Amino acid sequence: MKKHIVLLLVLVMISSLLFAAGGAEKKGGVKEIVIGVFQPLTGENGGGGYQEALGIRYANQVYPTVMIGGETYTVRLVEADNKSDKTEAVTAAQSLISSGASVIIGSYGSGVSIAAGDIFQDNKVPAVGASCTNPQVTLGNDYYYRICFLDPFQGTVMANYAIQEGATKAAVITQLGDDYSSGLGNFFARAFRTLGGTVVSEQQFQTNATDFKSILTNIKAVNPDVIFAPSSIATAPLIIKQARELGITAKIMAGDTWENSSIIENAGASAEGVVLSTFFDDADPATAEAGKFIAGFKKFLVENKQPDIIPAVSALGYDAYLTALRAVEIANSTKGPAIRDALAKVDIEGVTGRITFDENGDADKDMAFIKVVENGQFKFLKTVSVI
Repeated sequence: MKKHIVLLLVLVMISSLLFAAGGAEKKGGVKEIVIGVFQPLTGENGGGGYQEALGIRYANQVYPTVMIGGETYTVRLVEADNKSDKTEAVTAAQSLISSGASVIIGSYGSGVSIAAGDIFQDNKVPAVGASCTNPQVTLGNDYYYRICFLDPFQGTVMANYAIQEGATKAAVITQLGDDYSSGLGNFFARAFRTLGGTVVSEQQFQTNATDFKSILTNIKAVNPDVIFAPSSIATAPLIIKQARELGITAKIMAGDTWENSSIIENAGASAEGVVLSTFFDDADPATAEAGKFIAGFKKFLVENKQPDIIPAVSALGYDAYLTALRAVEIANSTKGPAIRDALAKVDIEGVTGRITFDENGDADKDMAFIKVVENGQFKFLKTVSVI
C-alpha cells in the first residue's frame, strides 16, 4: 500500500513539473500551451488594462492554436490582475509563473511592468509588453520585449507638435512615483527646451489625488501656451475640468493613456481641443491584418458591451499576442528560453504595422498618430515620424 502511495506522489510531482514547463496535456490528449495575461483589470489603470486585455482575448479567439513539433497546441490564456499597483504586480507575476505560462503578455502601465520584470527574468519566462512605453521596462532585461514606441520618442513627438503650433511656453504636470507619468513628462520637457521652448512650470501630484486646483493655480499664474499632463485615465478628466473651471485656456496635451472614451464622457465639453499621441488609427488600416482586425474586433466590442471605437491599446494587445505566437512557432517549443531567443527573430505584419525588434527588445517603430478631441470624439490629425 505504501509503495502505491509513493508511486502516486511521484507521478503527481512529475505531472506538476511538466505543467510548469508548459505544454501540458488536457483530457483527450489535446496539448495546450499557456500564455499569461499580465494586466491591471482594476485600480487606477483598470480601464486601459481591460481594453488591452480585450485585444488579447480577441486575438486568442481568432488564433486559438499554434503548431509545435508538428502537433497542434491549444492556446489557453491565464489572466492575472496586477491591480495597477507595483506590489500587487509582483504577486500577479508570480501567479502567472506558477500557472505554467510559457510566455506572458503585458502590462498596461510601465511601473507595474518594471516591478515584475525581475520575476519574469529570474524564472526565464519571456514577456511581451504591448503599451508599456518607459525605457526601463526592457533595459537590462533580456526576457522583456515590447511592441510599442518608447516615451523618449513620444515626448519628442508631442514637443514638436507644440512648437509647430506656435507654443513657446509649456507647463508639465506629472504623478509623483509613477514611472510612465514622470518619465514621459521629463522627455517632453527636455525635447521642448531643446526645440527652443521654455518650460515655465513643472508640477507634481500624489497618487489618488482629486483636487488639482492648487497646482493649476500656480500654472495659470505663468500663463503657458500648452499644458502637458501625462497621467492615468482616472486622473485626466479631473485635470481637464478643473483647468477649464479656473479659466485656463492653454492647449492641454498628453500621451497615449488619454485615448480613452471615458475621459471625454467624464470631462464633457471641457475635453474639446485636448491633443494626444497614440499608436493606431482604425480609419486608415496599414496592413491586411489591420483590415481583418477592425471589422471583427468592432463586433467583439459590441458583444462585450463596449463602444465600437477601437482603442489603440487593444490593437497593441492583439499584436502582442500575434508576436508571442510567432515566437512560439519559431522556437518550436514551449520552453521560455527558446521562446525568448525566438522573439529576436520575429518579423510580422501586425495591426499596428511591421513588428521587429532591436538589440534591446524594443520594437523598431518610428511613427506616432496625433489625435484631437473634436465634437466629443477622437479625431485623427496627423502622423509624425522620426528617422
